[in-house]
Amino acid sequence: MIRRGLRDILLNRWSAFVHDLLWVPLSLFLAYWLRFNLNSIPPEYVPQFINIAMISVPVFAVFFWKIGLYRGMWRFASVPDLVRIIKSVAMGTLFYSLLVGILFRFEGIPRSTLFVFPMILASGLAGPRLLYRVIKDKSISLLKAEGKQTLVIGAGHAGEQVVREFLNCQEYQPVAILDDDPRKFRREVHGVRVYGDLSHIADLVKLLNIDLVLFAIPTASRSTVASVIQVCSEIGVECRTLPTLTERIVSSFEVSDIRPFTLEDLLSREVVQLENEKVATWLKGVNVLVTGAGGSIGSELCRQIALSNPAMLILLEQSEFNLYNIDRELRCNFPDVQVISVLGDIKNRVRVNWVFEKFLPRVVFHAAAYKHVPMVELNPAEGVQNNVHGTRVVAEASDKYGVEKFVLVSTDKAVNPVNIMGASKRVAELFCQNFNELSETIFLTTRFGNVLGSTGSVVPLFEQQIKSGGPITVTHPEINRYFMTTQEAVSLILHAGAIGKGGEIFVLDMGEPVLIRDLAEQMIRIAGLEPGKDIHITYTGLRPGEKLFEEWFHENENLENTPHPKLLLASSRQVEWQWLLHEIEALSKAATFRDVGQIVARLCSVVPEYSSVPLVKKVVND
Repeated sequence: MIRRGLRDILLNRWSAFVHDLLWVPLSLFLAYWLRFNLNSIPPEYVPQFINIAMISVPVFAVFFWKIGLYRGMWRFASVPDLVRIIKSVAMGTLFYSLLVGILFRFEGIPRSTLFVFPMILASGLAGPRLLYRVIKDKSISLLKAEGKQTLVIGAGHAGEQVVREFLNCQEYQPVAILDDDPRKFRREVHGVRVYGDLSHIADLVKLLNIDLVLFAIPTASRSTVASVIQVCSEIGVECRTLPTLTERIVSSFEVSDIRPFTLEDLLSREVVQLENEKVATWLKGVNVLVTGAGGSIGSELCRQIALSNPAMLILLEQSEFNLYNIDRELRCNFPDVQVISVLGDIKNRVRVNWVFEKFLPRVVFHAAAYKHVPMVELNPAEGVQNNVHGTRVVAEASDKYGVEKFVLVSTDKAVNPVNIMGASKRVAELFCQNFNELSETIFLTTRFGNVLGSTGSVVPLFEQQIKSGGPITVTHPEINRYFMTTQEAVSLILHAGAIGKGGEIFVLDMGEPVLIRDLAEQMIRIAGLEPGKDIHITYTGLRPGEKLFEEWFHENENLENTPHPKLLLASSRQVEWQWLLHEIEALSKAATFRDVGQIVARLCSVVPEYSSVPLVKKVVND
């Protein structure tokens, strides 16, 4: 079967080649015919006509083949094919004219034919190709009447690609286009009419019996995307979209690329371009350690670091299953990267020191942390031990074994914290920022908000509640959060590590916060359901340690700009080092003995803005 397919391809190419060669003498004859007013060629011109015809055929044969007229298929003839035709005819004409001039000095050759001949030849080569495509397109459009009646949103470059591909397949039938640009109204894209703006979605769906609405505006705002999804949900029509530019391996579109909307589509902002080349240069050929390597942030760190081709990538993780998963993924996708997987707890100083002594990492990304606010609120001793003592163990090992840079992964909940998790992360920030003044190692901090789909985030919970038929539980009607994708968060961490000089707090400009109730409604619509009808939302009240909104900087942290407009910088808060060590020792001791009162007291001492003392009464597991 493969041999037969190859034979057919070769046969089609040779047929096209013969067709094009026949057009060479035919075009020359037509040029003469026009020159002599549609009469026969005078006898005295015939011998020279035969001579130049014999010269032109092999000359053009070489240029046709070399320039690649037979790479494309007639079925998909397009502008690139036309460009190749013009190029081959122009170069062939130039070479053929030189030969004729050298051999015959243009004697007995009407000069006008030298200009008319290439125009006729180019038309003769392009015309049959375009005609063949038109006939095929028409025949397919007649055969594909059973395809999904599709309304395309967007008449730009992406929309044009969609319509063009749909016309070549039987699964979808584009019947209308909508676009918010008034200049495109009542115009056509490959024969499909642009009917108006996006306000006509519901009307066209009913009028044309639309089965699918395909959103093809990559640069659309969040509100536009949400509006289209809402309309489609209300009228009960399927709505899909195209991959983002960052998702595509190539910029071209294929029918198989069509996918359902995701939460990332609704919450996406302008893509933040970070200096990936600087990151790749920084980490290339370096031993890199990632703590918490099996978590949502840690695993993405490993993936992006592996792209930089480090000398060694050391994974430290206390969850056996998570470590197994990321180890297997990295070895499969990055076989040339040396991956070292270490099962261990960051609180175990002996184990951590062994890792540093054995593998000598030069860069450390500390992503290991307990971050689920209600769970840490119920288990404050474990939260403090992991987030504070564990950070200290890894930081001191980094100093002891000569690490060049240590990047702490922190959270917006560390700013004016009202929960144990946020307060413990703030203590970790203070320790690293102040330790930076005493150590040869450069210590940096990165802060960001909620990461879509990460472990413990609200998104997987909402997805599960929607699958089970609801209701979706939201703690408060006015609660809001900042969201970013895992890829964005990790890009921030890597970029901060590349440009940081020591002691800084880096924060990515997160744009506008999202109301959690709006998030819940959007997720319901993405699932093709209607909020309040198919899935209800209930409000349960704020949980222990939860506040209505998050902040990025403390009032005493002087906010500064960086060379990158989307990357912000806050100055570190300096404290007396021996006092800080004493307080952290006392905090660790209180956590060891599970003395919740002392834990809160020490947290308030180190983080005076921490305001969650009444919540100690809710602790049950420590």
